[in-house]
Amino acid sequence: QMQLVESGGGLVQPGGSLRLSCVGSRFPLENYPIGWFRQAPGKEREGVSCISRSGDNTNHADSVKARFTISRDNAKNTVYLQMNSLTPEDTAIYYCAAVWRCGGSWTKLAFTSWGQGTQVTVSS
Repeated sequence: QMQLVESGGGLVQPGGSLRLSCVGSRFPLENYPIGWFRQAPGKEREGVSCISRSGDNTNHADSVKARFTISRDNAKNTVYLQMNSLTPEDTAIYYCAAVWRCGGSWTKLAFTSWGQGTQVTVSS
């Protein structure tokens, strides 16, 4: 089962920062574009950020632009999501998945199984 494993979530105050990590579990993460997604209570899962295989191209949802940065270290088989200026609206379970491409309707192109995700809670 092709799956990615997320980590790095936690409880943070508004305005704070967190860095999430996504590692391939028996999956060659370095060969694919990778997307970060999130699902808040009572809401559908949404795409947050995406990075191309090389790391040269990224996409971000409007709600996180200028606050979130996605990057990758293919030598470490890891993709990161640096989240700054967090707000309570960012509270969600965050997931990563490989996607077929990081452009256009990339949020609908995830093809690896969803893992447990990592909980991010922004609260004072």
